[in-house]
Amino acid sequence: MAHFAELDAGGYVTRVIVVNNAELLSPDGVEEESRGVLFLRQLYGHDRWKQTSYSGSMRGCYAGIGYRYDAERDAFVPPG
Repeated sequence: MAHFAELDAGGYVTRVIVVNNAELLSPDGVEEESRGVLFLRQLYGHDRWKQTSYSGSMRGCYAGIGYRYDAERDAFVPPG
């Protein structure tokens, strides 16, 4: 399962949603974040989604509510 953080207008995480990996697959079988964002846009009507990972293998750490997305670093920053 893939996890996506919803961001508010200020870049803060408001919730984290689980998306089936099949929604991320390109026709050649490669997972693409953009396909997950497209899927979520169709459900929620906006593009303010960033993929996150429990293992911390992407964007520094797993996003949680209240974390901030730093676009310059392409990473989630914990509160505090």
